[in-house]
Amino acid sequence: MFITITRGTLRRIAAGTAVFALVMALFMLLPQRQTAETAAASGNWGLSFQVEGEPPEGNVSAGQLRQWDAYYLGDTAQKTIYLTFDAGYENGFTSAILDALKKHNAPACFFVVGNYIDSAPELVLRMVQEGHIVGNHTLHHPDMSAIADEAAFEAELDGLADKYRELTGEEMKKFYRPPQGKFSESNLAMAQKLGWRTIFWSLAYVDWYTDNQPTDEEAFGKLIPRIHNGAVVLLHSTSETNARILDELLTKWEALGYRFGSLEELTGENGQE
Repeated sequence: MFITITRGTLRRIAAGTAVFALVMALFMLLPQRQTAETAAASGNWGLSFQVEGEPPEGNVSAGQLRQWDAYYLGDTAQKTIYLTFDAGYENGFTSAILDALKKHNAPACFFVVGNYIDSAPELVLRMVQEGHIVGNHTLHHPDMSAIADEAAFEAELDGLADKYRELTGEEMKKFYRPPQGKFSESNLAMAQKLGWRTIFWSLAYVDWYTDNQPTDEEAFGKLIPRIHNGAVVLLHSTSETNARILDELLTKWEALGYRFGSLEELTGENGQE
């Protein structure tokens, strides 16, 4: 049996194949788009590292975040690192961390909760005296994305700021980090309305399991290759590994040509942008 195929038939087959390829391409792209949108809407801050040594992409872009005075990345044209530490409780390692920062003249921001101010006031005072920022990690460390009521949202931030004022006699600088990086658009808008700048991060690693700490080599393996211009680094002050390696880590970053900046520099509050 023979089938005669004309030029017209071939053209129709080619056109159909092209349409099919286009539909499949769009189909393949659609799940990726949905995944990104779902991640952003889910209330969990997330990063995607595309190229080693280059800034990662957040599930909300730096440009989008800026409309709410929120940040995860500094100027990518500058070899500047912004050091931040989340301090949910004191685990005996903050003094060593402060020693390393002082040795390198490196400013940092410690995001603390109410319990930290109550249990380790002397360390909070040392942070202030040595020129670090004490940031707001909320009074009780709740999932802030689950708080829709503006008064309840404000109480978490003001409650921590009140404790800070009572201890130091100073007003808290208005830098806020949502616990666990959980957020929503309405949360970002509420924080902005209250005058707080929301600070996410562009580099972190799994350092918070106190009974399963990374080795020095594992820590360096994450923190050295992925460092990048304008990095906002999140470390936990509860980490024994961080306390042990910080001096060497800062030395390694300095050897790569980086300097350490303050969040006030990141947000342009000291006249720089």
